[in-house]
Amino acid sequence: MTNKIKVVVVDDSALVRSLLTEIINKQPDMVCVGAASDPLMAREIIRERDPDVITLDVEMPKMDGLEFLSRLMRLRPTPVVMVSTLTEQGAETTLRALELGAVDFVAKPRIGVASGLQQLADDIVEKIRIAARARVRRLSAAPAPTGASGPAVRGITGHTASSPPAAPAPATAPSAMRLSTEKVICIGASTGGTEAIKEILMEFPPDAPAVVITQHMPPGFTASFAARLDSLCRIRVAEARDGERILPGHAYIAPGGKQFSIARSGANYVAVVDDSPPVNRHKPSVEVLFRSCARVLGPNAIGVMLTGMGADGAKAMKEMRDAGAYNIAQDEASCVVFGMPKMAIQAGAVHEVLPLKQIARAIMERVAAAGVRHRI
Repeated sequence: MTNKIKVVVVDDSALVRSLLTEIINKQPDMVCVGAASDPLMAREIIRERDPDVITLDVEMPKMDGLEFLSRLMRLRPTPVVMVSTLTEQGAETTLRALELGAVDFVAKPRIGVASGLQQLADDIVEKIRIAARARVRRLSAAPAPTGASGPAVRGITGHTASSPPAAPAPATAPSAMRLSTEKVICIGASTGGTEAIKEILMEFPPDAPAVVITQHMPPGFTASFAARLDSLCRIRVAEARDGERILPGHAYIAPGGKQFSIARSGANYVAVVDDSPPVNRHKPSVEVLFRSCARVLGPNAIGVMLTGMGADGAKAMKEMRDAGAYNIAQDEASCVVFGMPKMAIQAGAVHEVLPLKQIARAIMERVAAAGVRHRI
C-alpha cells in the first residue's frame, strides 16, 4: 500500500463515492484511503490519511468545492482532480477550479451516473495518475474571479475583492511587432496548460503576431476558455472557425472535440477545423496543428510546447524545427507536468528551454529580431 497512490474521494453523493472508491481500488497502483460527503469531513480525513490525490465535487453542503479547493491550496497544497456535473454544465466553474490549482477535471454524466462513471473509469484513473506526479503550488491568496467587470468582484469566500489587476506591460514595444507580420506563434499544451497559456497571452501587445493554440480540452469548454482569455488579454482570443483568416493581434484556440490545423489560401493563412480522427488519442491534437505549421509556415513559425502529459506534438515539433521554425519548451520547474516539453526536448525539436515567466518576452524578442532582419 505504501507504493500505491493514496486517494481521498470528496462527493456529497453516496452512490458516486461508492463508485469512485470501487474504480480506484480496482487499480493495482492506487487505493482509496477515505471518502467524505462534505469538505468538513474531508478536512479530517486528509489530515489523518495524507493523500497523494483528492477527487473533489463542486456542489456540496456546508462548503462548496471551490471554496474548499481555495483553502486547501493555500494551507495544504495537494493534487486535485475535479469530478462534478458542474464542470460540464458550467465551464466557468471548471476554469475557476483550474485557476485555483486543480490539476484536471472529469465531467460526471448528468443522467445514468452509475453506467456513465464506469465508462469514464479509464479517464478518471489516468487523470489521478497524472495528478499524483503533478507539481502543485501554494496559493498565496484566493485570486479574484477573472473576466469580471465593474469596480469590484465578489470573492469565493463572499468578501469583496479588488478587480483583477491590469495585464502587464507588453514584453517589447508594439512598433517592433509591425516589422514582422508573417510570423505565427504556435502553442501546444495539456495538463496545467490553461493557466500557462493565460500567463503568456496576457503579456502580448495588441499587434502581436497571430497565435494558434491546441490545448487538450473536451467539447463544451474551449468556448468559455477563449472568452475568458479574450476578457483578459490585449489581443483578441476566440475558438478557431473553419476557413477564417489567421490574423495578427488574434489568438485561435482549437475547439474541443475537433482537429485544428492551418493552411495557406493565396497570401493568407487560414484555419482548418474538421472532424478527423484522434491523433495520439487526442482531439484536438498538438501533433495535427504542429505538423501543419511545419508544412505551411516553415521559418515563419515560432513553436512553444507547454506543460502536459505524454508526447503529443513532439515529432511534429521536430518537423517544425527541420522546416526552419524556432522552438521553445517550458522548463521542468515551472511545469505542472513535464511530459510534453520533455519529449519535445528529447526529440531534438527545441532550441531553448525557459521558465514560463520568460517565454512571452523571449517570443517577442525573437519576433522583433526577425522583423529587424527583414527590414534590413
